[in-house]
Amino acid sequence: MKKTLQILTLALLLAGMISSVAFAQDDAPTDDDVNAIAKQLYCPVCENTPLDVCPTEACRQWRELIRTQLSQGMTEQQIKDYFVANYGARVLAEPPRSGLNWLVYILPPAIILLGAFFLFRSFREWTKASATASAASAERGETSSPAKDDYVARLEEELKKRK
Repeated sequence: MKKTLQILTLALLLAGMISSVAFAQDDAPTDDDVNAIAKQLYCPVCENTPLDVCPTEACRQWRELIRTQLSQGMTEQQIKDYFVANYGARVLAEPPRSGLNWLVYILPPAIILLGAFFLFRSFREWTKASATASAASAERGETSSPAKDDYVARLEEELKKRK
């Protein structure tokens, strides 16, 4: 009986070790949550440095501010609006799509398309000009241009002199 009781106690202890109590995680924002927002913001102090990789103490404090705001339940847009209100629109990685900022989105593709159009037209004109020149020389029975004939004649003379 005593041995059975000891085995039963040991079995209960082992079962207690295997199954552990799962505690709920706290709602503190992770570094990934903070960096997802910080990546969309630029450091107001450093030139062209995203907030998520900026090594300055100010940026570390701003990342902690983002963490605090997330834990208070603020949304991503509210946090970005807070930074814009305090530091201006220059802190945004992507300029707002309003006013003259639309030029940033429209102008580069328009320039690329316009350049491609002019390049295409130039290539067509170049190939058309060379095709008409070769067709005209073929009609006249010419096999090569006169400048090329002069060169070939001089080359043949030089070779004859060497023999």
